[in-house]
Amino acid sequence: MKQVLFILTIALIQLKSFSQSDTAFVNDTKRFESELKAEYDNPSTSPLSPKAKKNFKGIHFYPVDAKYAVNAKFIRTPNEKSFQMSTSSGMRKTYVKYAEVIFMLDNKSYKLNIYQSLELIKSSEYKDYLFIPFTDATSGNETYEGGRYIDLNIPQSDHIVINFNKAYNPYCAYTDGYNCPIPPAENTLPIKIEAGVKF
Repeated sequence: MKQVLFILTIALIQLKSFSQSDTAFVNDTKRFESELKAEYDNPSTSPLSPKAKKNFKGIHFYPVDAKYAVNAKFIRTPNEKSFQMSTSSGMRKTYVKYAEVIFMLDNKSYKLNIYQSLELIKSSEYKDYLFIPFTDATSGNETYEGGRYIDLNIPQSDHIVINFNKAYNPYCAYTDGYNCPIPPAENTLPIKIEAGVKF
């Protein structure tokens, strides 16, 4: 019964919070897309190697869809131990599981883990930074096989908006020379997330 009530509550919150005509939501997402494209286009900020620039075909996105901006239950996990997350280069980076998020898509409940980098939080700029690496049923087909990322900040409440329209590829999708975290197996979604960056 509690699970049913939770599902209904989340669904109602999402219906109230988001609609395709929500100008602020669309503008915020479009701003993210423009900034990401600008990062790659600007020679002073582009992560691409000279070789990769020759083959780079630009950043491409799914159409913005409010369905994929979900209001999730944010469950902190304060007793987690740090662990070494694998990366594309074989090196490992130290993270800790900070929280779990539970959200609804198409009337079904899903869960993802949220992580915090123990290296980045040493900087005041990233003290509130959280990270969701994930794969889904589009990975390796419509999107990068190594998964995508979503950046978040620590919320003040027990809910958080996860906007999958802001899911982006790690640098490793386009160039070499980086240690890109590989999404842990528990962050595999069995559905298509047709939002954010695609190939």
